[in-house]
Amino acid sequence: MVKIGNIELPEFPLLLAPMEDVSDPPFRKLCKMHGADLMYSEFISSEGLIRDAIKSRKKLDIFDYERPIGIQIFGGDEEAMSMSARIVETVQPDLVDINFGCPVKKVVCKGAGAGVLKDIDLMVRLTKAVVSSTHLPVTVKTRLGWDTESINIDEVAERLQETGIKALTIHARTRSQMYKGEADWQHISRIKNNPNIEIPIFGNGDVASVEKAWMYKQKYNCDGIMIGRGAIGYPWIFNEIKHFLKTGEKLAQPSLEDRLLAVRQHAEWSVEWKGERPGLVEMRQHYNNYFKGISHFKALKSRFLQALTLSELYELIKEAKDQLTELEV
Repeated sequence: MVKIGNIELPEFPLLLAPMEDVSDPPFRKLCKMHGADLMYSEFISSEGLIRDAIKSRKKLDIFDYERPIGIQIFGGDEEAMSMSARIVETVQPDLVDINFGCPVKKVVCKGAGAGVLKDIDLMVRLTKAVVSSTHLPVTVKTRLGWDTESINIDEVAERLQETGIKALTIHARTRSQMYKGEADWQHISRIKNNPNIEIPIFGNGDVASVEKAWMYKQKYNCDGIMIGRGAIGYPWIFNEIKHFLKTGEKLAQPSLEDRLLAVRQHAEWSVEWKGERPGLVEMRQHYNNYFKGISHFKALKSRFLQALTLSELYELIKEAKDQLTELEV
């Protein structure tokens, strides 16, 4: 069993990463159904929460069936982070997570996300501001450092643990790498094997198959794995990894019928959460991922993208099932 404060997770838990414009309630519901043990909201701007920005507030929506669920915040100002932590606490998530890893320029330029990796003292102050403002467990997600010349994750891990955080997730890339190149999990192993580190250490980066998950678990000794891009359009990855770790056998890949059902469920929950038109517009980014590997889907793709009512989508799903059933996924 892995514990984050008073939250009990199974041995070697699988976490769904917080991903902007992806990790919303409909997507999280699908991942939970397929085996995710702990999930996080999309990252939320501390300044946006304080301004009462509608988009930021909407990201606070959480539901009991998602638990345990964490809400992730980011920012570069201590007072704003403290205030946003108190706002987050009002919706009663199970934990608060701090984003010190987002490499996107518009976030970094504000001195937030991975931008804080250049100033560990500021990172510590921001973390202390959050920890002291909430009774909830506080966790952090970060990267190895700004670039290969300034990998500082060893110092970061020890100093953040001293602030009182209850777990640390490390994306095994630097900010300069963005999402390119190969994630270097050796750094995660070194942190985990540091005798001074007592909190759970979760690894993140390049978890795109059951074999890789097994290798990361065996080789790098982390307490669990966070999955991001590997789950987009493929929520089955959680149960597939669990089954492989338990039995050494691979589950059959989802059938076309499985994929069409996932699209239908995702779309219905998206419509329920956002309304019909905006919910289906939101779905447009997901279709390619759900039908990845189905060569003849391209002929139907434009029509899926044009569907703006559930009835239209239902008709397309039926048509896709009829046309593509004979094709291998």
